Amino acid sequence: MYILQHSVRTILTLTLLVTAGEFVFLQAQTDADCLGCHSDPGLTMERRGREVSLFVDEALLKRSTHGKLSCVACHVGFDPFELPHRENIQPLNCTTCHSNPAATHAFHPRMLRASGRNGTADVSCKGCHGTHGVESPRVAGTRFHKSRLTELCGTCHATVKETFVQSAHARALAEGIRGAPDCMTCHRKDITSLRPGRDSVQLKIAQEKMCLSCHLDDPDVRARVPASAEFIAAYEQSAHGRLLLAGNAAAANCIDCHGSHEIKKTFDLSALVYKSHLSETCGTCHGEIAREFKESIHGVALAKGNRDAPVCTTCHGEHNILSPKDPRSPVAPLNVSGQVCSPCHTSLRLSERYGLTTDRFRTFSDSYHGLAIRAGSVEVANCASCHGAHNIKPSTDPTSMVHKDNIAATCGSCHPGANERFAVGRVHVVMTREEEPLLYWIATVYIILIVVVVGGMFVHNALDFIKKARRRLMIRQGLIEEQPVGRGLYLRMTLNERFQHGSLTVSFIVLVITGFMLRYPEAWWVVWIRSLSDSVFDLRSLLHRIAGVVMIAVSVYHLGYVFMTERGKQLICDLRPHFQDVRDALAVMKYNLGISNMKPRFGRFSYIEKSEYWALVWGTIIMAVTGVIMWFENTFMGLLTKLGWDVAATIHFYEAWLATLAIVVWHFYYVIFNPDVYPMNPAWLTGHLTEAEMAEEHPLELEEMKRKEMEEGQISIVASGEEYENGGDEKTPPS
Repeated sequence: MYILQHSVRTILTLTLLVTAGEFVFLQAQTDADCLGCHSDPGLTMERRGREVSLFVDEALLKRSTHGKLSCVACHVGFDPFELPHRENIQPLNCTTCHSNPAATHAFHPRMLRASGRNGTADVSCKGCHGTHGVESPRVAGTRFHKSRLTELCGTCHATVKETFVQSAHARALAEGIRGAPDCMTCHRKDITSLRPGRDSVQLKIAQEKMCLSCHLDDPDVRARVPASAEFIAAYEQSAHGRLLLAGNAAAANCIDCHGSHEIKKTFDLSALVYKSHLSETCGTCHGEIAREFKESIHGVALAKGNRDAPVCTTCHGEHNILSPKDPRSPVAPLNVSGQVCSPCHTSLRLSERYGLTTDRFRTFSDSYHGLAIRAGSVEVANCASCHGAHNIKPSTDPTSMVHKDNIAATCGSCHPGANERFAVGRVHVVMTREEEPLLYWIATVYIILIVVVVGGMFVHNALDFIKKARRRLMIRQGLIEEQPVGRGLYLRMTLNERFQHGSLTVSFIVLVITGFMLRYPEAWWVVWIRSLSDSVFDLRSLLHRIAGVVMIAVSVYHLGYVFMTERGKQLICDLRPHFQDVRDALAVMKYNLGISNMKPRFGRFSYIEKSEYWALVWGTIIMAVTGVIMWFENTFMGLLTKLGWDVAATIHFYEAWLATLAIVVWHFYYVIFNPDVYPMNPAWLTGHLTEAEMAEEHPLELEEMKRKEMEEGQISIVASGEEYENGGDEKTPPS
């Protein structure tokens, strides 16, 4: 009836207007016209085989954000001559007012693909926003308000919703914490879809930037996150970040490790980055490594609930994970032992709780391998070289790299030809009487020997210095008159002997410096030398071996000299120890202590030179033999066992200390700091001693030489400060 009345009224109105000769633009239906039908709750139609309601709640429409718009503002294409309207009206086009919905609805890219306007059947404008009850998301309590977004999105994404509500983000959102993210915080930008022109690398970078936009750039979030900004920003400089930015789509980003909707704090038992789940999380990319770790002693302990057991991030770090080839990485060859293994295996707390041996790192550091690492060698074995990196197992496990049956293979990776004798002896040498009695007693005997011998030398030389210094002072003061002597020069060392002495001196000094550089790599003088070049350690090793070869060669040459030349044979005869040497030593002590006023008179060699010479012979033999054993470790470990090699290394080290201290305290004193020769005895350079020096140090030899001169009529003359040997006007007396 209403439609009939409306149609009649419209026809009459048009007739009157035409009769009056007026032309007007006719307006479409008013809201009242539309509601005249659509306010009826029973108004329906059949669409695709099902009945659809056409009822419009006027009150709901007025409350909506579109309440001030007329019906025909959205429902366009109406013709006033078709009443109430044509059967099939134009579909709604929200983009007429809401331009570029793709930018604001990037989370639903299908929305514009099918129709180009209001979305597809499953994702459309009214599917989310409704029809006549569209509400502003800015108004509290509306369906799109931040507080209700989770439930709204969950109507379609139920599984995701159930995951999200358990996350740290959802909990913070429920608590009303400022800066807490909702669905739109992340999904307002397109961070989920791949499309033409956009690869997976770009997508993962976009996801990472999204996370950083809050965790690094939002001050509200930064104030609540315990991790520092440097820690969070470190990701882009990590191995993962660098690979991703370089175009590697397999590189992990934030979501790969922390998850997307299930993000939880690290101490949450169900978090992907909680200790017990880390191997699985990292294993999504590093599957083989994760399998090895689970079978290792660390992985087994973790599976049993041991929260002190190390996991991936314990060793590699978290956001700042670096490649093992990066020298800054804690798992780099130079760092892994000290920065990764040491903190746990030297921990008193862990040792008391789990019975760990705390001396393993110390004994490793004192071994050749550890010393070389401390000196900067990147090729020498570290903890992981022997025990493995991710497959670490106890030595009792038959599959362990350090099981007695596998030691040869493990050592053989660096020492070709290693056999089962490599396993005879401790790898981590603890020099105690209980664990290594042989090495303990060798070290103990040497320490006692060093204290007694070097200490005795020091006391002996201190008394000698005091006596001679007082005498020199009294001569200067005129309290003692120095006996006049001649001005002759007497041959002490031939050119051949000086060559031998010089070669021995240079090689010995180089051996001492390069040897102690290895043993004490952190000493201030070693650090200074190492700072000169990165290749110092390799050069040190080369120089040490060259100097060792030179010393052995000079020693062999000296043997030929003393057995094949007349002067050499006489040298050995004069250096033979006699009981008189003991009497001379006692007489010197009495003289220096003031017990006797008689100073002992020495011949060509006193007990001082004799003891030094034979100590040098003994020390050279010991150092040469043990040095060769250490040099060719593969061969000699196979022959002498690892314990035999350790014996050689122990003797080599302590003999080096004994020789060095003896040279410094004994030899350097008599040729440099002795008041009678200071600042230096020049015989090792010139080959001669003055008559005054001979009278002071070798009076018996001087008398013998003068006696022979008288008998043979040979006289040594120094003319015009020039020296003539074996010819000219001067005859060099035999020595």
